[in-house]
Amino acid sequence: MYQRNLFLFVALLCLGSVMATAQAEGQAKTAVCVACHGADGNSMNPIWPNLAGQHAEYIVAQLKAFKSGARENPSMSPMAATVADEDMAEIGAWYQAQALKIAPLGDADVSKGQELYRGGDAERGIPACMACHGPTGAGNGAARFPALRGQHAEYTALQLKAYRDGSRSTDPQSMMRTIAGRLTDDDIEQLSRYVSALH
Repeated sequence: MYQRNLFLFVALLCLGSVMATAQAEGQAKTAVCVACHGADGNSMNPIWPNLAGQHAEYIVAQLKAFKSGARENPSMSPMAATVADEDMAEIGAWYQAQALKIAPLGDADVSKGQELYRGGDAERGIPACMACHGPTGAGNGAARFPALRGQHAEYTALQLKAYRDGSRSTDPQSMMRTIAGRLTDDDIEQLSRYVSALH
């Protein structure tokens, strides 16, 4: 019994050491990302996404999409082109471990956004956003559905409009393009503001 417990303790120490090393390496590899995404993944510019608390799997998938040209952005495409595939996992792990700063909405009325997020709109064929992104906006890392909570409203709106007009097409089976195609500008504004304060 003692030997088993000792083995488990040593194994946990080793795992902790490996994780700490990966964290340090991930942080070092995000040095060029700081200018846009902040030192801890909380971006100061509302049109650039917060990466803090985002699923590592999703970050890796998006970096690969930028690198391959499947997703295009004048800032991110050249940046991702220089990132080695093996470094992407460490970068993703670093950002996933960072604390996301979520700004409150105050007195803003986002009841329509809340209704769409939680219940969808059956008449227009819009499913509830929380079916994929979760009731708190935490997303689903294994399925590569991103966390939306605390994301800048401006950034979210830009992405929904990009899905709607087809300029972003990294969604599996056109899920987001189909849904966004049924959203009005007002829907997008309401949803984007609502998810920005989810936690």
